Amino acid sequence: MQERPDAVSLEGEHKQALKRLRTVRDLLRFGVSRFNEAGLAYGHGTDNALDEAFYLVRHALHLPPEQAETFLDARLTRSEIRTVLDLLQRRVRERLPAAYLTHEAWIGPHRFHVDERVIVPRSYIGHWLLGELAPWIEDAERIERVLELCTGSGCLAVLAALALPRARIDAVDVSAEALEVARRNVADYGLTNRIELIDTDLFAGIARKRYDVIIANPPYVRSAVMAQLPPEYRHEPALALAGGEDGLDLVRRILDGARKHLAPQGLLVMEVGHARPAIEAAYPRTAFTWLDTSGVDDAVFVLTRPQLPAAHAAA
Repeated sequence: MQERPDAVSLEGEHKQALKRLRTVRDLLRFGVSRFNEAGLAYGHGTDNALDEAFYLVRHALHLPPEQAETFLDARLTRSEIRTVLDLLQRRVRERLPAAYLTHEAWIGPHRFHVDERVIVPRSYIGHWLLGELAPWIEDAERIERVLELCTGSGCLAVLAALALPRARIDAVDVSAEALEVARRNVADYGLTNRIELIDTDLFAGIARKRYDVIIANPPYVRSAVMAQLPPEYRHEPALALAGGEDGLDLVRRILDGARKHLAPQGLLVMEVGHARPAIEAAYPRTAFTWLDTSGVDDAVFVLTRPQLPAAHAAA
């Protein structure tokens, strides 16, 4: 396993870089080299060293994403170089996801505030909400009530409100700290009159309410995987990741409780990572439909209320 650079070597390299690097391209190359050398882990918005470094360089220099390449050969001031190097060094030294360094995460064109109180948004459901909802939702104007479980940063509640313009959304989470972040994002989008944030454990705090759509992106990481997560992922709240021995603890609870809270022809949309084989083995008599989102067809399933398994029906 590759050794992580120590603080002394990083500091010395930082000083040399400050003297020698001049352009955006120089800093980008430097970042990629350092990230590869340190063996960083990705998956919080990018999946490789080049995209990660370019994102951090752009952010530090306040460059618009769609025009950043125009400035690759621009010479920078000493202060700008120092700002970029400090950010790149923190990424290596602290092994924080880039989103925690910049306090922002993106789903499509939509920006959300994030910090270490919530996991970094990276939901396939988010991309579904930004795309074609039919045939599952033929008329977005007819959806009036939506429940989002395990809301975290509130990003899916916000996207649901944007996609379903007449819907009122209840967004629930068991973490009061996560709901503080969600409250900020809901306010940033001017949706406080349509999204209600509720501190509760799944369905416990919503009484007898029924919904046209329930959206859920629950914790689903298996215990064995949790024990092997790279440092970047261990900065995220374990509560928002850990799904128990087989990753399905909360999935089962949601499937057991959804029937009571869906309208007669209501729809459950749930993200479960890449757990399609485990889900289908646990519920062999349930006709799951798996959405193809971003070229992935084993991460998000949909069930109508009549298709839901009976409570405690897992094999």
